[in-house]
Amino acid sequence: MALLKLQTQQFRNLAPVALSFSPSVNLIYGANGSGKSSLLEAIAYLGLGRSFRVNRHEAVVHHGSESLTVFGEILETPTSTSPGASSDIHRIGLSRDLTTKETRLKVDGERVRNLSAIARHLPVSVIDPGTFDIVTGGPGKRRQFLDWSVFHVEHGFASLWQQFQRAVSQRNKILRNGRIDESLLRIWDSQYIALANQVTEARRRVFEQFQPLLEAVISDVEVAWSDELKFEFFPGWDRKADLAEVLINHREQEAKMGHTLYGPNRADVRVKFQGRPVAETLSRGQQKTLVILMKIAQGQLLREHARQCTFLLDDINAELDEAHRQMLAGKLRDLGSQVFITSIEPPRPDLLWRDPMPDFKVFHVEHGDFTEE
Repeated sequence: MALLKLQTQQFRNLAPVALSFSPSVNLIYGANGSGKSSLLEAIAYLGLGRSFRVNRHEAVVHHGSESLTVFGEILETPTSTSPGASSDIHRIGLSRDLTTKETRLKVDGERVRNLSAIARHLPVSVIDPGTFDIVTGGPGKRRQFLDWSVFHVEHGFASLWQQFQRAVSQRNKILRNGRIDESLLRIWDSQYIALANQVTEARRRVFEQFQPLLEAVISDVEVAWSDELKFEFFPGWDRKADLAEVLINHREQEAKMGHTLYGPNRADVRVKFQGRPVAETLSRGQQKTLVILMKIAQGQLLREHARQCTFLLDDINAELDEAHRQMLAGKLRDLGSQVFITSIEPPRPDLLWRDPMPDFKVFHVEHGDFTEE
């Protein structure tokens, strides 16, 4: 998958003009506040349904406007794992009306109800300063990292996750009632446990595919700390016990807290070095290297499933030294992914890639207007 064209309306300060991109590498530069990150945000809207910088739609709508629109043309090209398949162009779009709070989604001119229907056409992976908190932040960031892969690899996971979230919500309402209706809670426990086990198995299957790919990528770069690095999938409860038993044994604790404490909503990908969390043992530079390699392995996983990831690299010059930038750029080139890279300074492709040099386009942005160079 590659984004060939993008057009926005009332999205931050971006000019409402159609932009055509390289399916390989796109280098965007300009001063702070010129619109570099806004362009990546708009692309992320098509692949994630939201910004990677802020949580509210209102924050990205152009000042004084009440709606936004993002439209893109996606080239779906078969990978080496899908011989004989033909390339297709899909047109996907998203609009948000702040007044009515309505989000309209379209794929090839047809209305669709769920964001997953457009997001599956453009797997987007963001690498920006906030990305490096994946290994040092809370479990939620690592769950999000894993679930992104599960969504693009496991057919039907989006629907399964929505059902699971509804079960969690209903269960939490009962736990918050003060006096628990045990008969009603047992009914929701049954649904919750069945869905929790399905979510957990989907995550486990994807994690077991991801882990050897990551280990191979780490081995390839020959970092000194790789030998004692361990990754473990934690389902959200003690794996030695059945979830039904765990819920019964902790009924009083959950009632006191008023929400569900055990299950997939507490899952984690635990990353340790010498038996301790990497936040305590690896340097900041080593942590950044690890996150980059995790992102690369994630892209490889999608490629094994005949999917291609579009990487958005926002202001990596501020976070990565030249050696790390070269390593990341080289891995992405070898992966064959579409890449967008922003910087303040005019880009120097010769400093990112040696032979072979990928095909690329260069754009300069000023006050939301883009000029191809």
